[in-house]
Amino acid sequence: MNASLAQLLVHLDASPQAVQRLEAARQLGQALGAAVTALYAVTPRFVELPFAPEIGPGIAVALREIDDELKQRAHAAFDQLLATPGIGMAWAEIPDDPIMAAFAQQALYADLLVLGQYGPSSASSSGVPSDFAENVMALSGKPALILPYAGLPPGAIGAIGETVVIAWKPAREAAHAVSAAMPLLKRAKRVVILSWSGADERIEGSRLDLNGYLGLHGVKATWQPQGEEPEALGELLLSRASDIGADLLVMGCYGHSRVREWVLGGTSRTVLQSMTLPVLMAH
Repeated sequence: MNASLAQLLVHLDASPQAVQRLEAARQLGQALGAAVTALYAVTPRFVELPFAPEIGPGIAVALREIDDELKQRAHAAFDQLLATPGIGMAWAEIPDDPIMAAFAQQALYADLLVLGQYGPSSASSSGVPSDFAENVMALSGKPALILPYAGLPPGAIGAIGETVVIAWKPAREAAHAVSAAMPLLKRAKRVVILSWSGADERIEGSRLDLNGYLGLHGVKATWQPQGEEPEALGELLLSRASDIGADLLVMGCYGHSRVREWVLGGTSRTVLQSMTLPVLMAH
């Protein structure tokens, strides 16, 4: 049985964090034999301006020039990384708004997205919506490797996936995340399963379970049952992952649709807001 990641799609903007996402995607693509495409997606500045009669064409032109300069900076960082030893990568860009719908459509043709945690300190200048990651996952149905805004220490990018924690519950989101992470789980030196879920449905005869599923893929994992699910599960999950020394957390992205809005569940929201390690999520 062979699970593979053949196409990675990484989100680029003009931030320093985008360069680390690109490096992570390239190293992962190199290790797994996957193609990597970098998609520059930033909301144009004039779109975010409130309507006012005094805003003339000159201001719009000036804002466009700023956007072009930022894009050129991102492209220069892409070219600089591409000039170093490693696999080739492709460049693409979304020229207009809305960027989330366009990015999600491109995500349909990728096996894994590489996204960044929202950084509130750069909210006014990033051009990336605060709910970009969760909405792209919800719109495309594709899994995403999300890197923390604070960044990773030197050498940590190449170590992503050596010690993996799986946050398990018998639900489709968690199952999707485990399937998407399988190429990484196969390469991991240690896999730990944390579970706060209750008993599985009763099945008579030869029942299927996560141990058997992982074993068929050649993945050995250690279970650490955690008892009843606490109210602040997201914080506890991040704390336990830190105690274990994990460099990757695999979990489902839970939430529900509301009118024209995607609403995250409490645990997913906490992890996305407070993550200190890369997280592979799937909705």
